[in-house]
Amino acid sequence: MNPWILSIPIAYLLGSIPFGYLLVRIFRHEDIRATGSGNIGATNVARSGAKGLGIATLLLDLGKAYLAVRIAQRLAPGNVDLAVAAAIATILGHVYPVWLRFKGGKGVASALGVFLALTWPSALCILAVFAIIVALTRYVSLASIVAAAAFPLFGFHFVQARTPVVIFGFLFIPALIILKHHANIGRLFAGTENRFGRTKVTA
Repeated sequence: MNPWILSIPIAYLLGSIPFGYLLVRIFRHEDIRATGSGNIGATNVARSGAKGLGIATLLLDLGKAYLAVRIAQRLAPGNVDLAVAAAIATILGHVYPVWLRFKGGKGVASALGVFLALTWPSALCILAVFAIIVALTRYVSLASIVAAAAFPLFGFHFVQARTPVVIFGFLFIPALIILKHHANIGRLFAGTENRFGRTKVTA
């Protein structure tokens, strides 16, 4: 079977598994979409009072994305275009999951997962950027935005391929993440965005 026909649907379906929603539903019998920002990602899960579930959500969202790209790489070794296309499909699955009427997370943890599979040095660099911004400001949203914006700089440095698919993917994924943070950007400019560690949820 054509690896494209197999890899892309697998990547989307793996990406669309809403771990944050499932974990809170199973262990707390609550709908995370009715809590805080309503986002199904790790930050909102943690801020809802379930820090352990937040960590689990982070790791599972990262893991599913990493696995999706690794499957594509295994099906077509050396095909960078397919791996990047699978990464795009994974992020689209997470952000627009079919199971939750296409209303998902913001893609930060899943983006780290696909970047680890595509170019782990770049992923470590943006993880360091994220950690520094969080340490300095305690704004998870700002750290996510800055790290996403920085990825193309590292990605194009460490990945030599310059195909249209690679260029598009390395720009599209960060752009989508930043776009999904539009409400956070507004609150950052207004000075009303919550810092990580506070109990009130607006992220």
